[in-house]
Amino acid sequence: MYFPYVRGKQFELIALRELCGLLPNFSTKISPVIEPIKGSSTLKSALKTLATKNVNFSVIINPKVGGLVGEGNKIIDLLKEVFQHYNNYQIAIIIDSKIEEQIPALIEGINSLELDYKGITLIHNSEISEVSITEIQNNINVVYNIIYFSHTSRRYYRLFSEDSRISLDDYFRDMPRNADYLEVGESPFSEEYSFYKDEGFFGFSDFLTVGDNYSDSGFLPRAVAMHLSYINASGKIMVKHFVSDSNGDVSDIGGKFAEALEKLVNWCVSNNINTKAVEVYKDLHNRGHFPGLGTLKKLSITVSYTHLRAHETVLD
Repeated sequence: MYFPYVRGKQFELIALRELCGLLPNFSTKISPVIEPIKGSSTLKSALKTLATKNVNFSVIINPKVGGLVGEGNKIIDLLKEVFQHYNNYQIAIIIDSKIEEQIPALIEGINSLELDYKGITLIHNSEISEVSITEIQNNINVVYNIIYFSHTSRRYYRLFSEDSRISLDDYFRDMPRNADYLEVGESPFSEEYSFYKDEGFFGFSDFLTVGDNYSDSGFLPRAVAMHLSYINASGKIMVKHFVSDSNGDVSDIGGKFAEALEKLVNWCVSNNINTKAVEVYKDLHNRGHFPGLGTLKKLSITVSYTHLRAHETVLD
C-alpha cells in the first residue's frame, strides 16, 4: 500500500482531492499522510472529499512545519468539526528526539481524545528506546509505524510488526536553484513500490516530487522547472526535469513556463507518455496558457500518483 506524505499547502491538497476521483482504486491502494500547516477551507474540503470516497488516511496533530506547530488542539477541533460520522482515518504523531521524555503525557493525551478514529500512526523521524516503544504499544492502538529511513537505522524497523511497518524516505533530488536542473536532465526516484513487501513492509511512503524540504515563503524564480515522473523500461521511477532557457532575471514567468512546457510536451510525445496530467500539459501548450506556478505543483503531484497506477497490482 502507498502512503504519500503531503504537507497541507493549497495545491497539494487540491491534487489530493482531485485524485480521489481520478484513480478508481484510490481508496483501496493509497492512504495519504497529511501534515496540516494551516486550518484552511482547502484542508477542510480535501478531508471531506477523502471521507466521501471512503479513503483511509492519517492526519498529523503535532506538525513540525507551518502555522500549526504547537497548535494540536486546533487540528483536533477541526477533525471534530469535519468528521462527525466518519472514522476510517488515523491520528498521526511525529516521533522526534524530544518526545521520549513525554511518553506518559502523549499516551494520556491520545487516550483522552474525544474522537472516533481507526487508530494511531507513528511517524518515526528519530529513534526512541525499545522500552518507550513497548510502553506506547501497550497503551494505545498503533496501526502504522512509518519509519523515516534517512533518520533511523536499518535495525530500528525490526522493532515493529511487519503488518504495521511503512518505509519512508525522500527520493526527490532537490537542487539549490531551478536552473541547476538543466545539467541534471533526469534523476532516479524510487523502486520501493517493487520491493517493499520483500523487505518486510506493509507499505511504502515518500514525499512525491515535492520533497521533504519545506518553505512557506514565495518568490519569483529566475528559472521555471517542471518535474515529470515516469517508469522506465527497467521498472524504476525516474523524474525528468524540464527547465526554461531565458533565466537571466525574474521577468516574464509565463514565457519561461512556455519554454519548459514545450520541452515537456515534445518529450512526452516522443516517448509515448500519456496520463491525465500530461493531457492537461498538452492542452495548456496548445492554448498557450500559463495557469500559475501553484497549478504546476498540483500537476506534478498528479503525475506521481498516476504512474503508480500503472503498477497498482503491487499496491495492496
